[in-house]
Amino acid sequence: MSFRILQLNSLIQRELGHAFLTEVSLHPNVLTTITKVETSRDLEQAKIWISIFPLEKGQIILKTLQKNKGRLQSFLNARLRLKKIPHLKFVLDTTEVKVERINKLLDAEA
Repeated sequence: MSFRILQLNSLIQRELGHAFLTEVSLHPNVLTTITKVETSRDLEQAKIWISIFPLEKGQIILKTLQKNKGRLQSFLNARLRLKKIPHLKFVLDTTEVKVERINKLLDAEA
């Protein structure tokens, strides 16, 4: 992955984090974090990995983000100086659930 893509991923993560606080009204008692951004080499798509706690509210938050994707896209268009802003795709990051399941299995064996 090129250094430019890595920089863009970091920039999109920071700006979307700011947008989550100011532009979109998410569920008040849910912690929503952008864990990773993966932008395609042609800058067409950006996959945004979202960690949500509690996980039960994950689908509600993803639907809210999908509904506000246009607003978030406009926010990025205004904040980033790029010819092409990638289309956003939000994905639920379930890494913590997998880690918890592995820890339970390890505890059961001990």
